[in-house]
Amino acid sequence: MGVHREDGAGPARAARLAVRTTLAACAGFFVCLYGLDRPVAATYALFGVVSMAALSHIPGTGRRRAAVLVRTVPVAWALVSAGTCLAVRTWSAVAGMLLIGFVLAFAAAAGPRAAGAAPGLQLLYILPCFPPYAPDTLAERLAGVSFGLALLVLAEVFVLPEPAAPTYRELAAGAAGTAARCAAELARGPYPLSGASAGVARASGEALRPLRVAEAERPAGPGLRDRALGHAGLAARTLLGRLVGLPAPPPGGPPGEGAELLDAVAVSAAGTAGLLRGPERGSRADGPAAPDAAADALRCVRARTLAAAADERPTTAARGLRRAALLEVADAAMAFSTAARLAVEGRRARAPAVTDPGRFWYAGQSAPRLWWHRLAAHAGPRSVYFQNAVRISLALAAARTIAGLESLPHGFWAMLAVLSLTRTTASQTRATVRRALLGTLVGAVVTAAVLALVGGRTTVYAVSLPFVMLVAFRVGPVRGVGWAQGMFTLVVAFVFAQLAPVTWRLAEIRIMDVVVGSLIGVVFGLLAWPRGAQEELRRAVALMLSRAAETVEGATAAAALGGPGAVPDDRPLQLALSLAESAYAQYQSEPGGTAEGAGSAGAVGAAGGPPDWQARMMTGHHVLWGSRRLLGPGGPALGAQEGAWLCGRAAEDVALGLRGSVTVAADLFDEAWAGRIAGYWSC
Repeated sequence: MGVHREDGAGPARAARLAVRTTLAACAGFFVCLYGLDRPVAATYALFGVVSMAALSHIPGTGRRRAAVLVRTVPVAWALVSAGTCLAVRTWSAVAGMLLIGFVLAFAAAAGPRAAGAAPGLQLLYILPCFPPYAPDTLAERLAGVSFGLALLVLAEVFVLPEPAAPTYRELAAGAAGTAARCAAELARGPYPLSGASAGVARASGEALRPLRVAEAERPAGPGLRDRALGHAGLAARTLLGRLVGLPAPPPGGPPGEGAELLDAVAVSAAGTAGLLRGPERGSRADGPAAPDAAADALRCVRARTLAAAADERPTTAARGLRRAALLEVADAAMAFSTAARLAVEGRRARAPAVTDPGRFWYAGQSAPRLWWHRLAAHAGPRSVYFQNAVRISLALAAARTIAGLESLPHGFWAMLAVLSLTRTTASQTRATVRRALLGTLVGAVVTAAVLALVGGRTTVYAVSLPFVMLVAFRVGPVRGVGWAQGMFTLVVAFVFAQLAPVTWRLAEIRIMDVVVGSLIGVVFGLLAWPRGAQEELRRAVALMLSRAAETVEGATAAAALGGPGAVPDDRPLQLALSLAESAYAQYQSEPGGTAEGAGSAGAVGAAGGPPDWQARMMTGHHVLWGSRRLLGPGGPALGAQEGAWLCGRAAEDVALGLRGSVTVAADLFDEAWAGRIAGYWSC
């Protein structure tokens, strides 16, 4: 089994992980084996720790990982029980592997914590689903797993605690404070923002990009608070971008035009910053809270600005563009405030459905419905989560079939090789397998020599196990999968040598099982979506931009026919955005992916370089927001002339640009959309 961590874990972090894993695993193993004379419990205590500490990759601090581990205990019991019962026949074990393997791998759609725990939970089914079929040992197996996980929870909490990274709420609060200062500066003038303020605003916005945030702090879960916090981050980035690019008042306009609205934005953003900096689960005070009052004041100022725009048509396109930009600033600030309130207070927050039924659709939904919405959105072959789940479940089922039919000794090692060596692209799997086989071969040679020299003296293995395990879990994450496989070969040999008499041929069995598992991983890596997210990202982004073009056309047609208050059917765009963002997230972990999203062959930007995938997805979000803003309550009422213009040339131009941006840089929508709306106001 390889420690599936090639993410650049630092030496200090790897050392802390190795100490915690070794302490918990060895304590559980030695107490059960030598203190209680329960070899079955000892085996499950050790592998319970190894599965959830070494094979899994649960992000966050020790306390957060401990909380996740506590919640996984009932799942671990269910998996050990299922594996024990289904081991009666090869076909039942294979069927269970297909179903359980798919479900656990597909759970990655629920966020990084579920994704991180999934490989370890897979092991907790794999271990008992092999012969001997011994349902009478189920209680002992469950006791061993429970004891090991309890020790691991204690180790995570109390042994070498790690420093906490800034939370997403803290980053969003900092962005809100920056937005408040920038809005106040713009309200006083001059334009544009000073270089220092603009630089801070850009940096605050960039800090909220998911790729810039620690994995444990990304609001990627399907629940209300995570959705709202992610929404708040997007709104904050939009607000900061609008403030940096806010055009200056054109000459000849009234003095101080827009100052009142910018002051209201500054007050609202300051209130949002205070809300986000409050307690982790903020509570509402009696009477209107300051952020709510500030948001209400901003809403009133925006309504007055919009009414003035309707009563007094701008004399120039520059004034129309200025008003459009000001209203976009206000819209982003209101969305930021509402999303922050939902993130902090959850279901106790004031429901925004009346003021914005589309954008905050999730506010009134139950937790099971939100989970179903997330999982159903990815239940198809175009989702990378679905692809990964199919790939790994089929490979594990094939390994279990071969191990059962061929009666491989210690056949679960072959399945562990599949689980730990299979990657999301065929090329990455092949490269990983080459290093793993070389490491396993070297480790097996050393293991065979040690077993031949030491023989059956179990005391030597018992004394050496903690040191070997400490080195294995310290070196593997830092030096790569080859070292991890080689050192783990020594670890399993020292463990099994204490459970039953062994010879040097155990190393031979280990090599055979790893080779079988590796070959299965390579075969299914070639058969099932061999390019991983690289090809899927291009397809998903192209679909998203096409859906965005359709939304532009549909929203403008609805605005011309129905006026404010109409709700467009933007669910296809929402789904396309979700698939594109998940593909982009996986793409970053694959060879060829970069922090900014380098493209695959054939996808180039306007200047001949790699496409900016992030800009394309931001374009989709801007279309979603713009269409809802146009049709939402308080939106503009179109006359016949304006409606014809908006549905004709304006919508046509934007939709054409979106469809054309499938193969060129697609960061045009901000200016295009603002220009079209400004053009309407100047009619």
